[in-house]
Amino acid sequence: MSISPVVITMGDPSGVGAEVTVKAMAALSADQRAQYAVIGDMGTLERAKKVCGLDLPLHAYGTEGAEGSLAVIHVDVEGLPGEFGVLSPACGEASFRFIKKAVDMVGAGEAACIVTAPINKAALNTAGHHYDGHTGMLAHLTGSKNSWMLLASETLNVLHVSTHVSLKTAINRATPNRILETIRMGYKHFKRMGYENPRIAVAGINPHCGEGGLFGNEDDDQILPGIQMAQKEGIDVVGPIPADTVYYRAHMGAFDLVIAQYHDQGHIPIKIIEFDSAVNVSLGLPIDRCSVDHGTAFDIAGTGKANHVNMLSALNYASKLAATKENR
Repeated sequence: MSISPVVITMGDPSGVGAEVTVKAMAALSADQRAQYAVIGDMGTLERAKKVCGLDLPLHAYGTEGAEGSLAVIHVDVEGLPGEFGVLSPACGEASFRFIKKAVDMVGAGEAACIVTAPINKAALNTAGHHYDGHTGMLAHLTGSKNSWMLLASETLNVLHVSTHVSLKTAINRATPNRILETIRMGYKHFKRMGYENPRIAVAGINPHCGEGGLFGNEDDDQILPGIQMAQKEGIDVVGPIPADTVYYRAHMGAFDLVIAQYHDQGHIPIKIIEFDSAVNVSLGLPIDRCSVDHGTAFDIAGTGKANHVNMLSALNYASKLAATKENR
């Protein structure tokens, strides 16, 4: 085990997180597997192995395990249901504790990066942890005032101005300063990831970007000024560009990153194009975190059918984050 492993939080114990985690770990070589540790419930991981038909030895983190075994940081939580596919406050509590442990480890220099398996927001809130999801929770735990959600894939990358808010609120949040901050954040991250001069496009918020005021003035009054400020800083950014064309253009190679104005505007195109491989990356935090871009899938949890391809993509992205940590 390396001194600073990438830690994987298991997610909701009733969901598919344990299954996609053990499947992904089993797909790696022993040397690759040694760079990771899973934070979760040992019993749930053992059950996940069984339903997936895997012979993957587990051992407690910090102890000697069998060759090729997976290190597990067990976090004890009372009242876990011991079965998959159920909504449980105990599972919401476990999800929170797994993530809290990961944040503490990264903050103390004991882990390099966090990869998160899916949590259930209803279970989380039922347990008394009132967050809109991973990103909001991580922002709170790290004391961050601002955070952003990046959906990253091989052919399309989307950074959101806002995410888990109403459409009306999202429009109000699209201020010139927030647009500028989002562009800056995307530029900084893509420079870190090896892009010499990231090409950024900003999606408009109204049909045809308002068509000169016929369909609204938000693009001219709120979005364009933010773009112009970024351009004055030397950032290669254009827009606003109508949302019905900008994602296709980026997918075909015209841009490295698209700035989406709200949740569905960014999520729908990337999930159509890269549903199985897109990775959710949190920007603006003092720690590095990426995640699978799917939910807990209670309907198939415990069947062994869950696809682990997205988890492999998240692990691959995490390795890049770990390798570029000094460039944060």
